[in-house]
Amino acid sequence: MGKKGCLWIALGAIVLLGIVGYSFVKGRYNTIVQQDENVKTAWSEVENQYQRRLDLIPNLVNTVKGYASHERETLEGVIEARARASSVNINPENLTEESLRQFQSAQSEVTSALSRLLVTVERYPDLKANQNFLELQAQLEGTENRITVARQRFNEAAQQYNTYIRTFPTNILAGMFGFTQRAYFTAEPGAERAPTVEF
Repeated sequence: MGKKGCLWIALGAIVLLGIVGYSFVKGRYNTIVQQDENVKTAWSEVENQYQRRLDLIPNLVNTVKGYASHERETLEGVIEARARASSVNINPENLTEESLRQFQSAQSEVTSALSRLLVTVERYPDLKANQNFLELQAQLEGTENRITVARQRFNEAAQQYNTYIRTFPTNILAGMFGFTQRAYFTAEPGAERAPTVEF
């Protein structure tokens, strides 16, 4: 075999390696992008469900206000918690543990304020019998369940994405193209302890 033949073989091998390398990188990159989009979609659903809860709060407060107007401090607490939660926005491109912790903290304030409001309602039998209040309370409970499901789906999408970008050799590509791990929703501090019930 002459020099020309060896040159053609070498050139063919280089072209073949280039095609295989391109296909490999393209396939891995596209999978990372798809999983990244799945995380963003799951995050959107989390935000939608929390927004649904925030949208229910003014109606709930107005209904309670008609029956329990002197519970002003409790009602204002709910309104303020809602306002703080509304102001916490997270860019889905930057779902870090810190940003997610801030989001969770703001949403926990809403949950606490709503719990205090619903405990206050126990003192008003007429309000507990009001059809609007009962419907809002049922919608709120349904929304809390939806939030739990949306958070679980987000964690699953983030786990799948994080696992994929951390495996070799995908981790090299992920690093080259700037894909980073996403944070997870975690249990609230103190959730591991059972609540104390006293009668």
